[in-house]
Amino acid sequence: MAEGRSAEGVHSAQSSDDVVDEQTAVQVVYRPRSADTLVGLRVRGRIKRTGLLLRGVFLTLWVGQWLLPTVGRGRVDLVSTVLFLFVVLIVCGYPHLQAASVQRLVGWQGEYRAAVSPAGITCQTDHSTLVLKWTVFQGYRETAGHFVLLSRDPNVMYLGVLPKRGVHEAEGLDRLRAILDQHTPRV
Repeated sequence: MAEGRSAEGVHSAQSSDDVVDEQTAVQVVYRPRSADTLVGLRVRGRIKRTGLLLRGVFLTLWVGQWLLPTVGRGRVDLVSTVLFLFVVLIVCGYPHLQAASVQRLVGWQGEYRAAVSPAGITCQTDHSTLVLKWTVFQGYRETAGHFVLLSRDPNVMYLGVLPKRGVHEAEGLDRLRAILDQHTPRV
């Protein structure tokens, strides 16, 4: 049977670009963890520095708000100190809270099966299928345990996190890296 045609010779609904080539695709099978999302959020923060800048400015203002009255009076104010410690805890813990929130949204779907091919990425669970073409991504960054794909939009609202632990083939990581390098730049 010719590719893109059914047995009767009529064009099928699926084009050859949408078909995942099983021989060139790299399968990544994993259960998402909160730590995976945290890695993606940290990579996004390094790429898009406004969040880091805003958190730094916010912390600096709170340090000043705490330090000036403390030095001026010559003693530590309990209420100011508790508020300051609360703000530090929230600012430093926010990425962990965000990752836990994302985990609640995606974790119930169970095992993720992602096929990364020259056509794009197809991610399936028991409840959904998501097909992403390479034009969605501005690039990717490799960490010690993950490949993090960043969307093209200005706020990088979509992160694709592919854990390396999900690649079960011997040369799968090298093939995955080669496909990513061929279709999207490292950032």
